[in-house]
Amino acid sequence: MVCFAFFINKVLAPNNPNPEKLSSYECGEEPTGSAWLPFNSRFYVIALVFLLFDVEMVFVFPWAIVFGSHEMNNADNRWGALALTEMFAFLGILILGLVYVWVKGDLDWIKPDPIIPVTDTVVPQSLYDQLNTEMGNYKVKEFAIQESALQNVVSTATVETTEAAPAKKPMFKPTFKKPANE
Repeated sequence: MVCFAFFINKVLAPNNPNPEKLSSYECGEEPTGSAWLPFNSRFYVIALVFLLFDVEMVFVFPWAIVFGSHEMNNADNRWGALALTEMFAFLGILILGLVYVWVKGDLDWIKPDPIIPVTDTVVPQSLYDQLNTEMGNYKVKEFAIQESALQNVVSTATVETTEAAPAKKPMFKPTFKKPANE
């Protein structure tokens, strides 16, 4: 059936290649640079782990339906125990595979070796340490409302609410052109 579908597609589909159709497609933009750039392999590892657990969920849904079916469990009590045992075996195999990959180190992030910057300054390290210590010992001031500032805020708020401010007109008026006027 798959080969038949491909054959029908080849016979019926139009075949009009041109340079634009044969060019690379990158999110609707023209691709820039080379496609052979270094790509971090951790993205592939994350995608594979996602697929592993995604496929696991595909098998867990039918199991949940069988395990939760009251008709099957009422007909024979062994169905529930069998379904539970099968799921523990399935999850156990997946967990063993995950542990194997973890122990092997395939899930570790690829981290570059840290580069410690070296400079040829004459400033001693103790001076940097002292400066960092002084800058790190700051204290947060306590919040306190001053009574005079609070009185000013209250008095201006009462004045503003009693006086009605004049309504302001917009600074510009948008004009719309009809397509016939262009």
